Amino acid sequence: MADEEKKNATFETSLKRLGEIVDSLEKGELPLEDSLKLFEEGTKLARLAQERLNKAEKRIDELLGVDESGNPKTKPFDETIDSQRP
Repeated sequence: MADEEKKNATFETSLKRLGEIVDSLEKGELPLEDSLKLFEEGTKLARLAQERLNKAEKRIDELLGVDESGNPKTKPFDETIDSQRP
């Protein structure tokens, strides 16, 4: 998966690929260089997935917040999260 594809992949797609990488590495049948490449790809995917989780958590916190009157406090939706989807 190319770097640009990783950035545009859905969270679920990234997790699926990460699972495939873990399975391949756990088998221990790959040459060292291939294992290192997969490890690097997995590390990048894990970071991107964590960033998406952090953004989602922040959005949920914003949506659950309330103002002084007890009314829900929201901010404009961050479209960059959805624009990352294909």
